[in-house]
Amino acid sequence: MMSDSIGWLATAVFVTSYFAKQGVTLRRIQGLAACFWAAYGVAIHATPVIVANVIVAGVAVASSFRATR
Repeated sequence: MMSDSIGWLATAVFVTSYFAKQGVTLRRIQGLAACFWAAYGVAIHATPVIVANVIVAGVAVASSFRATR
C-alpha cells in the first residue's frame, strides 16, 4: 500500500514537470520525480527500477546545473 503511494507521488511530480516553462526547472522536477521512482523501486524490491532512476535523477540534476552556467 505504501509503495503504491510512492508510485502515485512520483507520477504526480513527473506530470507537473510538463508545466515548467524553463528547461532548468523541467530537469530538476524530473530529477525529483526520478528520486521518487527510485524510492518506489526500493519499496517493491525492483533493482532495475532503482538503477535506472538513480541514473536519470543524476543526469537530470547535473544537466540542470550545467545549463545555468
